[in-house]
Amino acid sequence: MEKKKLGKSGLSVAPLAFGGNVFGWSADEATSFSLLDQFVDAGFDLIDTANVYSKWVPGNKGGESETIIGKWLKKSGKRDKIVVATKVGADMGEGINVTKDYILKEAEASLKRLQTDYIDLYQTHYDNDATPVEEALSAYEELVKAGKVRVIGTSNMTPKRLEESLRASAAHNYPKYETLQPEYNLYDREGYEKNYAKICEENNVSVITYYSLASGFLTGKYRTREDAAKSAARGQEALSYLDDRGLRILAALDKVAASQQATLGGVALAWLLTRPAVAAPIASATNSKQLEELIKGVQLRLSAEEVALLDEASAY
Repeated sequence: MEKKKLGKSGLSVAPLAFGGNVFGWSADEATSFSLLDQFVDAGFDLIDTANVYSKWVPGNKGGESETIIGKWLKKSGKRDKIVVATKVGADMGEGINVTKDYILKEAEASLKRLQTDYIDLYQTHYDNDATPVEEALSAYEELVKAGKVRVIGTSNMTPKRLEESLRASAAHNYPKYETLQPEYNLYDREGYEKNYAKICEENNVSVITYYSLASGFLTGKYRTREDAAKSAARGQEALSYLDDRGLRILAALDKVAASQQATLGGVALAWLLTRPAVAAPIASATNSKQLEELIKGVQLRLSAEEVALLDEASAY
């Protein structure tokens, strides 16, 4: 399987990231262990989590996902086969924070939960404009020099702040953001393509997409308002995609999926991998069959005609 390099770093990853937001939420510990084994045994390596996962679950306080991954790493002995990506900065109860002291403190907490000596990819989850970009980068510099972080990335950062950060890294020899994690999928194209694509391509920043399947809409399971109403978790989010453009996208996915003998979600992931700078889409699974479909999807090879059909249907 062809791996893609993350920016100009020494890290390369297989073309699918397992979204760890489900661990400690919709996947219990035993299910999580089984899915992680299946993922790695299929030749994949990038696991994406965050210190805040899964704080939104009643009774949770954050850190549950990292804790489960850490237990699995210890039990499986597969640390050397894994690229662990986690994040810092999200609101853990005290607001969005990317100050140096906070990043250094949270990095130690993540390392402890993950039961590892180093984080492969440490990402700014949310940004706070009140903190100079240099301050966060200086924290990452300290972590990289200590061997606790290998590569850094960012997510949910304005284009202006991303460009400021890249300039600051070049000027002060700080570590550079080698990855960006934006919302990007066949439906949600405009924000990334208009505001970030050029920055990423010109600065060799690799893209790891979140909401890669548009809250499940691109799997084809929400085609009517009635479908959406059946799912309390994702159905309400899927409602926003049920317009003429969304239905055009589903029709194009139906056509390509039939010719490829694949699932709609698989085709949607394969389309993302045809985009310049995209290294790996993030997608989650809560059972073995779902994960198998994701794995098959990123191994599809779409023809130029199929890509053009999807491009046209999803044009904004």
